[in-house]
Amino acid sequence: MQRKSWLVFVGIIVLVAGVFTVHQVNGMYAHARKVTTSKAVKRAKKRAAAKKTVMRTPINWRKSSETVAYPDVKKYPDLSIKVSLKQQRMYLLDHKRVLYTMYVSTGVPSADRKTPRGTYHVQAERGKYFYSAKVDEGAYYWVSWLNHGEYLFHSTPVDAQGHFIKSDVADLGKKPSSHGCVHLSVADAKWVYQNIKYGTKVIIE
Repeated sequence: MQRKSWLVFVGIIVLVAGVFTVHQVNGMYAHARKVTTSKAVKRAKKRAAAKKTVMRTPINWRKSSETVAYPDVKKYPDLSIKVSLKQQRMYLLDHKRVLYTMYVSTGVPSADRKTPRGTYHVQAERGKYFYSAKVDEGAYYWVSWLNHGEYLFHSTPVDAQGHFIKSDVADLGKKPSSHGCVHLSVADAKWVYQNIKYGTKVIIE
């Protein structure tokens, strides 16, 4: 009888020990999972914070719009350009994925100064400088995307003496101020002039 009681007692101890061990293991697993999840959340937050701060603020009309390198266009044979009139931004896209964002200033929304909406393509005409006596403005690093020299991507405008126009500089990325062209920072305009290929799709919306 005593032997049976002893065996029952030992059995209870083993069972309790087993339950405690399982609980302990589960607790350790839950803790490890929590730590792993916590690290993943921190990494995600860090990436999100980096993405938010990639745009240069305050806007510098001389420098690139982002604080990271421009994309290598050779890696993106289907690269396209989208200009948002509402956001005053220009996006370099690989299909639907945004590779780079640029501050812009588009046409004043009046009958003769608005930037036309639609789908176009980069044309053959481009140059390092132009000046138009008709509108008393010029710019650096221009690339045509409509009407062979009429609608362009180019730097924020300059006057007849080549001085950047302060009022246009202040509008970059904030509100429309052009005669229909797409104004860019000097660095962005130079990069577009040097890198965006003939025939690249341009979407204005």
